Amino acid sequence: MDYMPFLILAGSVALLMYGMKVMSEGLQKLAGSKLRKILGTMTTNRVTGILTGAFITASIQSSTGTTVMTVSFVSAGLLTLAQAISVIMGANIGTTATAWIMVLGGSSSYMTYVIYGMIVMAMVLIYNAKNRNLGEFFMGLSLMLLGLTTLSANAKSMNLEQNLAIQQFFASLSSYGYASYFLFLFVGGLLTCAVQSSAAIMAITMTLCSSGVLDIYMGIALVMGENIGTTITSNIVALSASTQARRAAMAHLIFNLFGVCWVLSIFPHFVEMVCGFAGYDPHAPIADKNILNAVLAAFHTSFNVCNVLILVWFVKLLEKTVTLIIPAKKEGEQDDFRLRFISNSVISTAELSILEARKEINLFAARIHRMFLMVEDLLHMGGMSEFNKLFTRIEKYENISDNMELEIANYLNQVSEGRLSSESKLTIRGMLREISELESIGDSCYNLARTISRKHKGTKDFTEDQYRHIHQMFQLTDKALTQMVKLISDEDHVEDVNKSFNIEMEINNFRSELKEQNYVDVNNKAYDYTMGANYMDIVCECERLGDYVVNVCEAHSNVREKKGV
Repeated sequence: MDYMPFLILAGSVALLMYGMKVMSEGLQKLAGSKLRKILGTMTTNRVTGILTGAFITASIQSSTGTTVMTVSFVSAGLLTLAQAISVIMGANIGTTATAWIMVLGGSSSYMTYVIYGMIVMAMVLIYNAKNRNLGEFFMGLSLMLLGLTTLSANAKSMNLEQNLAIQQFFASLSSYGYASYFLFLFVGGLLTCAVQSSAAIMAITMTLCSSGVLDIYMGIALVMGENIGTTITSNIVALSASTQARRAAMAHLIFNLFGVCWVLSIFPHFVEMVCGFAGYDPHAPIADKNILNAVLAAFHTSFNVCNVLILVWFVKLLEKTVTLIIPAKKEGEQDDFRLRFISNSVISTAELSILEARKEINLFAARIHRMFLMVEDLLHMGGMSEFNKLFTRIEKYENISDNMELEIANYLNQVSEGRLSSESKLTIRGMLREISELESIGDSCYNLARTISRKHKGTKDFTEDQYRHIHQMFQLTDKALTQMVKLISDEDHVEDVNKSFNIEMEINNFRSELKEQNYVDVNNKAYDYTMGANYMDIVCECERLGDYVVNVCEAHSNVREKKGV
């Protein structure tokens, strides 16, 4: 038996998948920030949300990438869940563009000339630093089309319609009447989950239908299964993600399940209607079987467009449904949840993942600031029970900060393994330094709490002047942390990093002043040496904390300056 045709079949599908990946990443590096801006500003109502989701998905050829961006904005509070649902609906329409590219790319006899011409043009652009991302886009598009044409040509050479064994196999699967539709739907969903690419399964479905081994009804059932398969994959991935991410993934699943249910109830009639639009009679023999590819693409588009037209009026109901299915975490569980915006298991493209990491770092900084405010409260905590409870909470926050640093760093390392622009590589380096310094701030907060605990266990207390000076130092440190959080969360780049440097100078000068005064006070017996040591431990730790704050601001601002912001 000659296995070469099957090897070429597998290689063609792999080339198709890789080409789509390169094309998507090239375009996202070329215009990723603009696409994110469009998504953040053009979703004021459900109609613009649908149009935006369709446009972005058709542009980047990745419904997963659009979903990742959408979930990030929902988690960050920039989009409501209802707006996210409308964008996901649009993404379902946008993803149908892939099927039409397959139809147009695999049917033209002149496509080989176009493909190799694009490869030459892509190579020229790739070796030009300014146009490298555009070159990668054209290279990905050409590889995708090469995979399609190779797949189509190989299918014809295999003469599948003359293979009796294959004909009998598909005939037996199609002999169960209406149950056959469910069988092929299940197979389509299973295969899509396995390869994690609905485009690859769509290409195989088109090959089987155009070869004559699979009739159009069963091919369309496979296409519906592919729609379910993509949502199952995203729901599995979202299991370890935030509540909003799981709700968005669940809304995607419900959207497609609803569509499959109502289409199956009128399946033969709906298929005949689509075939009528394409000018094809499903019950008559045809000379050109390539028209079946157009029918499959037409069904894919009609299915999603009709589903959107039905469910666009029930976005609020869909939002309430997923909220009931996936309730919010209890208030007490929030501290235990380390990562809110990202998960190590999230499947997304590298460029878009940086947005999630940035939101997570902003949250990291806010939690560290909250930890410092707990330390301030600890200083005046009287009762032993209340004191121990708050100290334990600070200790818990310190452990969470350690874990957040490691998890964000691991995520960024995974992102850096993807195809990144030079700007994104610079951004990731800055982010890694930011989280390292943020974790150091958490350590400083814990050291402050331990010093206060030592003082609390003793029999002596600080003097009024010491408390007053500590309060002043805490106010300066809190001011520095507040400015840091504003700076790294500032997407419009209006915050001035010099404010942080000025506050740090104030902290340094005040520390030096208190240090000199402490020598005098201990010498004058205003308090004993032990209390003076505890006092200066707090003051010096605040000064070190201020240094870490400046390091965070430098890491963030240096990236912006080098990017020309």
